[in-house]
Amino acid sequence: MEITEINCKTALSPSRLPGLKYSLNPYNGCQHNCAYCYVPNVLKINRNHWGNFVKVKKNIPLVLSKELKNKKPGVVGISTVTDPYQPVEKKYRLTRYCLEQLLKFDFPISIQTKSSLVSRDIDLFKKFSDIEIIFSISTLNDFERQKLEPASSPIKDRLDSLKKLNEEKIKTNVFFGPIYPTISIEDVSFIIDIFIDNKVNNIWIDRFNLKPGIWNNIKKNIQNDNIMYSTFYKKFFIEKNYYEKLRDYLLKIGYEKNIKIVDAF
Repeated sequence: MEITEINCKTALSPSRLPGLKYSLNPYNGCQHNCAYCYVPNVLKINRNHWGNFVKVKKNIPLVLSKELKNKKPGVVGISTVTDPYQPVEKKYRLTRYCLEQLLKFDFPISIQTKSSLVSRDIDLFKKFSDIEIIFSISTLNDFERQKLEPASSPIKDRLDSLKKLNEEKIKTNVFFGPIYPTISIEDVSFIIDIFIDNKVNNIWIDRFNLKPGIWNNIKKNIQNDNIMYSTFYKKFFIEKNYYEKLRDYLLKIGYEKNIKIVDAF
């Protein structure tokens, strides 16, 4: 893993994502190395290099503190093209330092992560008047998670962090996506019950979006697992209505269980 320290010129960027006014990315690059990550497509980074480097924006808390004095309040998304709680955050603590600056102006905050490290900052979260933590969980099968999200937190650790956050009355959502095609319709009710048991407010759902290079990258990670490979291939390229059927059932289950399912398909 190539980790380098850099200086940035800006901290907050305008965001086009729904519900966000700004995006804040303390790091460039991500150690989680998810095989299906869309960021290399967005930033036009060589996919073979993605997951092997992190650029640490060591001065971003200072830059942010200056910018906030002149910014109109709006929801800050942390982060949109990297995970703010990837392993390097444990050492550099840039996400935490940025949160301390944002707290001075009490900007609304939306954090999305696959890392249980997020629970470290519960003390700060409790001081914001408007904050949500979104956990990305694509499967409950940790063996499959290790294949496609090798450096992310185990699923159990994410669920444990969800529980801690909810015990502290911090708003949480789950981004259930991209949903692994190994998940059958029969699995859905059980999975949604687990999220409900952890008292999430909303559940976002999404399919795999096979942007250029993503299928080849996934294939490299699962080609030695015949069952996983054949299931992915079948659901991606043969049973092309799989995700539509799954989506319809998820929306039905959400209605029956009185939990808001937000459709990102």
